Amino acid sequence: MNSEYLQAVIRQVLVDDLGLILPHEHLFTDLRGPHVPDYAQADPDHVVRVMKPFLQQAEQAGVTALVECSTVGVGRNIPVLQCLAEQTSIHLIAPTGVYRDAYVPKSLKEMSIAELAENWISDIEIGMDGTGIRAGFIKLAVSDDGITPLEARNLQAAVIASQRTGVVIASHTIGGRLFQDEIEILGSKGLDLQRFIWVHANSEKDKRKHLEAARLGVFVEFDAIGADWQSQEELLDFTLALIEAGFSDHILLSHDAGWYQPGSPGGSPEAGIRGFTDLVTEFIPKLHSLGVSENEVEIITQKNPARAFAIFKGA
Repeated sequence: MNSEYLQAVIRQVLVDDLGLILPHEHLFTDLRGPHVPDYAQADPDHVVRVMKPFLQQAEQAGVTALVECSTVGVGRNIPVLQCLAEQTSIHLIAPTGVYRDAYVPKSLKEMSIAELAENWISDIEIGMDGTGIRAGFIKLAVSDDGITPLEARNLQAAVIASQRTGVVIASHTIGGRLFQDEIEILGSKGLDLQRFIWVHANSEKDKRKHLEAARLGVFVEFDAIGADWQSQEELLDFTLALIEAGFSDHILLSHDAGWYQPGSPGGSPEAGIRGFTDLVTEFIPKLHSLGVSENEVEIITQKNPARAFAIFKGA
């Protein structure tokens, strides 16, 4: 039996007990940043009423685990996630880490690399925000116009925390140039790049960059399934290119959907809340129609995210 597991909000879950996993979604997010007076605050019961139907639809579509990517700085709220986790059979995975420079809370800005790493290790091994709920991965972000010194510090701290705990690092990274800059920092600190996820790799249009990342061992995440701002044909093209090059085992697919937002009327963003089922109902059938086998789909949607977010006992 495989002893690898994912750390979910409620409990640890063995990889063998999981099926389809969504590696990049949002249930509760506050993009106003940590400096507004009511940052990341909402009635958990209201959040559940709004978001539970979307989780039920995902359950019916066969989703077994969902990775919540709203980290510190953009609304991580552990009591809300706990309430949601208690209302669904889907295993919810919560992050430690921090968002990009402009969203870093004052309490984290003055920490050294070592202090920040210890903070995140505590989140992973003991619990977040004074609870016993453990983080299942490290979520970071870098600024679109270049990695700032603070973000470089965050990356270095994340390497220490990842190496100590065995969790994966996922980083919001727009475009191949920023990805290369990140890899230089992470590689210089000795990170095994198989423990890194290039979040929003679909922001890079050059498929050669996706291939270069996969060759390094990185998980290449195309996370705009069903989004009206992203060409779905382009996402199919990106996915097929990696499959045809022999890198099915480095692809992650998700929606980057959900987005209950405190401060918005009814918690809904202006465009409305987008659900978590287009991968199953639209994208996978299109992959099949283009000749992608069921085995390859299983690798991409089940085995890859399980391997990415698995925490190895003794790591």
